[in-house]
Amino acid sequence: MIDLHCHLLPGIDDGSPDEATSLEMARIAVADGIRTTACTPHIYPGLYENDAAGIKARVTALQRRLFDEGIPLGLTLGADAHLTPELLGRLRAGTAPSLAGGRYFLLEPPHTVAPPRFSEAMFDFVAAGYVPVLTHPERLTWIRPHYATFVALVKSGVWMQVTAGSLTGRFGKDARYFGEKMLDEGLVHLLATDAHGVRHRAPLLAEGREAAAKRVGAEEAQRLVVDRPQAVLDNRRPAEVTPVPALREGGVKAHRRGFLGRLIGRGPRTSGRSGSDT
Repeated sequence: MIDLHCHLLPGIDDGSPDEATSLEMARIAVADGIRTTACTPHIYPGLYENDAAGIKARVTALQRRLFDEGIPLGLTLGADAHLTPELLGRLRAGTAPSLAGGRYFLLEPPHTVAPPRFSEAMFDFVAAGYVPVLTHPERLTWIRPHYATFVALVKSGVWMQVTAGSLTGRFGKDARYFGEKMLDEGLVHLLATDAHGVRHRAPLLAEGREAAAKRVGAEEAQRLVVDRPQAVLDNRRPAEVTPVPALREGGVKAHRRGFLGRLIGRGPRTSGRSGSDT
């Protein structure tokens, strides 16, 4: 399996506090069946002032330590970027890293309030050739009155990433309800751990895959943790990736989304990629 959202890097945000914890998290991930992890620390201006160069250096250093310890976990670059007016410019400049340096990037909306012009901001990213991957929408406190917005975003080319633990109740009843609802309605592109440590938020992905399989079948569950994550690492165009069930069964073709679909396929208009697999 491939985990595209993990706060594995030590001492860089509210995730792993030190190298020993990072190594133990890596061991847990490998034992769970994860072979590749995207190191995705927060980028939150004023709180976590991380950038692509610093993240890449830390990924390289941690990958070296995993090799020395005989832990067979591959690492790649990314960030859990909070939605700010500057984010698109930072992606274009390469100072905020996308996932493995490609067109996909993790976007974390505010947890407790719907941001103004949210849909318009997503359009701006897509129009620039990026694919926003919204992290843990099922855990947002404002999802209930704005659920239709997330449905519309999926049809417009935005990807949804649900936390594996939400499907097993680790984040409470509401997160489980909306995680299952989005799965049942075929709106989920990816599952990830969003791991922050070795206890309550450990890097466990298999439990989410098994919970998803009971609702959408083993084949789609495999796409959530292997096929689509690999497509992200390969920077494949969304039109080349098996669509989520809502876009297959609902009659909306992934390669015929009008203006937004054509723009996604072009790739990001940027001065250069922000990183690469390490």
